[in-house]
Amino acid sequence: QVQLVESGGGLVQPGGSLRLSCAASGFTLDYYAMSWFRQAPGKEREGVSCISSTDGTTRYADSVKGRFTISRDNAKNTVYLEMNSLKPEDTAVYYCAARSGKSCLYDLSYWGQGTQVTVSS
Repeated sequence: QVQLVESGGGLVQPGGSLRLSCAASGFTLDYYAMSWFRQAPGKEREGVSCISSTDGTTRYADSVKGRFTISRDNAKNTVYLEMNSLKPEDTAVYYCAARSGKSCLYDLSYWGQGTQVTVSS
């Protein structure tokens, strides 16, 4: 059974940091690009970041460039999203997703259940 489980969300003050994890089971991350998305209340889901499984090429939304870092540990079958200098507008449910191939251009195949990130003083 394919499963993606996010963790690491929570309440943090503006300017703070969080590290989200996405643990995969039922398949091997080595062969798949992985993405993070987020959805704030009343807004559409937006892509945050992606990392390929070929050469580790990464992509970021303009809104998070320079603040967020995506990484993967294939040995642990886990993808991470390090979030620094958090802003209230980063508040959202964050989802990880596996693409159907090694590149970030492939379609999305599997989704996690999401983890809430709230940035507030």
